[in-house]
Amino acid sequence: MAGGALEGIQVIDLTRVLSGPFCTMLLADLGADVIKVESPDGDPTRAIGTIRDGLSWYFAAFNRNKRSIVLDLKREKDKHVLARLIERADVLVENFRPGVLDAMGFPPHRLTALNPRLITCSINGFGSIGPYRDRPAFDFIAQALSGFMATNGEEGGPPVRTAAPISDLAAGLYAALGILAALRARERTGRGQRVEATMLGSMLSLLGYLAPEYFATGRAPVRTGNDHPILAPYGLFRTADRPIAIAPANEAIVRKFFATLGLSELLADPRYATNAERVKRRSELRARIEAVLVRAPAAQWIERLNAAGVPCAPVHELAEAFADPQVEALEMVLDVAHPGHGTVRMTGFPLRLEGTPCAIRRPAPELGEHTAEVLAELGIAADTARPG
Repeated sequence: MAGGALEGIQVIDLTRVLSGPFCTMLLADLGADVIKVESPDGDPTRAIGTIRDGLSWYFAAFNRNKRSIVLDLKREKDKHVLARLIERADVLVENFRPGVLDAMGFPPHRLTALNPRLITCSINGFGSIGPYRDRPAFDFIAQALSGFMATNGEEGGPPVRTAAPISDLAAGLYAALGILAALRARERTGRGQRVEATMLGSMLSLLGYLAPEYFATGRAPVRTGNDHPILAPYGLFRTADRPIAIAPANEAIVRKFFATLGLSELLADPRYATNAERVKRRSELRARIEAVLVRAPAAQWIERLNAAGVPCAPVHELAEAFADPQVEALEMVLDVAHPGHGTVRMTGFPLRLEGTPCAIRRPAPELGEHTAEVLAELGIAADTARPG
């Protein structure tokens, strides 16, 4: 197998829990050598979630392809080891609150002195500037503060968060993107730079069309549940046995949708002829559509509508999603052997590179599994630097 796209890039990973580990997992999947620096207690996710055969599957899923070393960064000897790592690394990623890395003895000027080519990436809740810089942040808080939560939920109901920790994941994605951009810039300039990704900023950027609609009108979007706020018909619709998601995103697809249902006459009715009018009459239009859809089961409609070029799908539970033949074709479920812990199932690679593919090169590490190995690479005897 060809080496990964980031083969030869070494990343020092000072992160824990999710936003940072997700970022460094992406880099590791792409071939970077990620050295996960853990305290003697280890990443908290080692003890979170379902533990099977002594291993947290949560931890395993986001720390694959990494090497783990244990350093107690309250000890000067171990700070010296980190400094040696920084001298030879390409990237350092941390998700402390602003100022914590400085207080450890690694302010920006020292990092630059140690390694002018180093790219330092900070992932945090609110950024290193502004009145909230020192506040603690969690995904739930970022979803609330960004306005993202206020856009989710049923009409007339309370705001609803997304179940997945989307601000952690989005910040990790943006951090990885920023690191790749900084690596490319370093090829031209020969110097590293600081990259920062925030959970709050990431959530604001993911508002999509909701932000420009607000900027254009000054009106907050109305929560519409599974219906599209500015398109109709668009949402979940009942069939004879289960709801299906249908997304007629433009007038051409709406015409195909109505034709497939035998409702083409609706487009000749001024009440439904334009999207603006259909949005006003969303409920009555839904009743007309569902009166047809309930005559047949979901599977039949999904086949007919997709054949007609109308995007639609069943609403899968996770068991159905991971068993779907398209998901199998994309190899989005991986079974990874973890010596001593059995086989761990995890999500696969959403990114496909033909020449330098992502790959599982090593399972998630045991705490400190590679300490002696990494110290040897630095020319340091393990017994002189291990915490104790």
